[in-house]
Amino acid sequence: MPIKEQVPQDKGIDHTIAMSQEAYLFIKNRVDKYQSDIFETHLLGEKAICIVGEEAARIFYDSELFKRNGAAPKRVQKTLFGIGGVQSMDGESHRHRKNLFMSLANSHHQNQLSKLLMDKLQSSISKWKDNKEIVLFDEAKYILCWVACNWAGVPLLESEVKERAEDFSAMVDALGAVGPRYWKGKIARSRAEEWIEKVIEDVRSGKLKVEESSALYAMAFHRELDGSQLDTQIAAVELINILRPIVAISTFITFSALALYEHPECKEKLLSGNSKDFEMFVQEVRRYYPFGPFLGARVKKDFAWNKYEFKKDMLVILDIYGTNHDSRIWEKPFEFIPERFKERNESLFDFIPQGGGDPAKGHRCPGEKITIEIMKASIDFLINSIEFEVPDQDLSYSLERIPTLPKSGFVMNNIKQKI
Repeated sequence: MPIKEQVPQDKGIDHTIAMSQEAYLFIKNRVDKYQSDIFETHLLGEKAICIVGEEAARIFYDSELFKRNGAAPKRVQKTLFGIGGVQSMDGESHRHRKNLFMSLANSHHQNQLSKLLMDKLQSSISKWKDNKEIVLFDEAKYILCWVACNWAGVPLLESEVKERAEDFSAMVDALGAVGPRYWKGKIARSRAEEWIEKVIEDVRSGKLKVEESSALYAMAFHRELDGSQLDTQIAAVELINILRPIVAISTFITFSALALYEHPECKEKLLSGNSKDFEMFVQEVRRYYPFGPFLGARVKKDFAWNKYEFKKDMLVILDIYGTNHDSRIWEKPFEFIPERFKERNESLFDFIPQGGGDPAKGHRCPGEKITIEIMKASIDFLINSIEFEVPDQDLSYSLERIPTLPKSGFVMNNIKQKI
């Protein structure tokens, strides 16, 4: 019997619609059905291999076996990533451009962003107190948009914040979408690129003066391996790939608030201010709640793994959500237990909410530590700077929608400053 026949095959002509309907659970449903961490299916008119788990992530992030060029569908590039962005690059050219992103995510920049966020959150209290209620997700994305642009050196009037934040959010919301949500994200991407291209041009011409240490300056004057300056459009794409993910942390902030509400015992522990408790809580929010569903790559060269022959250029999908809820890795994976991170041995491949592997060398998100620090700052603010009530609302979220979020966006009222 040929090796590949030992691997379960999803019956049917194409399962793209099923993936859009089952979303975060598409791969898990079949893994459970076939009792296998690898199976064949058909997506977007071609054969695809779906994999899950720590060992699957280990091979998926092996740059000798997989490449990213040609993996992301054009519809995703036209909304979330942008055409020509770092996510679609491989080899030395990818590592060179990735170094630029890594340099903008060091501890100095993490601290800058955290301080800007805390200052902006504190200044928002008076406005929130005057409102009957606020939706945390909306407020978080507006604040993070202002913070990201201020930190990056991108000029942004207060009157523009909401529109720009909604555009960044629409790009993310278009992931996995069809119809109006997709077109909204595509239009938002075009509008944002046009805006940032003009800003890049103003910096290059000297019309706009910015700090040389800023993300805007770094992107405007970045040189590729051959010494050429980035095309203006590509520079805009990459600067958006710095700003957009920061705004997207609003999702993690919203889920953090939900976790505090659903697990008051965690809030009591965090009130002590112990940094280890904050770290464990943040990591468990990132593991437990849904963020990225799955990622795609293409086989770089023929190889065999787990009784399957991977052929060059095959599309392979790694289950992010499933790996973060894999019972072989996590005890009681569908329970919220921050203490699981207390004595945990670090691995680059078993905990992958923002990708796996070494971020400096591969395709793991370079802004992961920024995400963690911003989450810590926002949680600190929610429990130590303000008091609020959580009125009756629909806090459920659907695993059949990508991306997902509590339906109400987490409404807060009777907000007061802690004395």
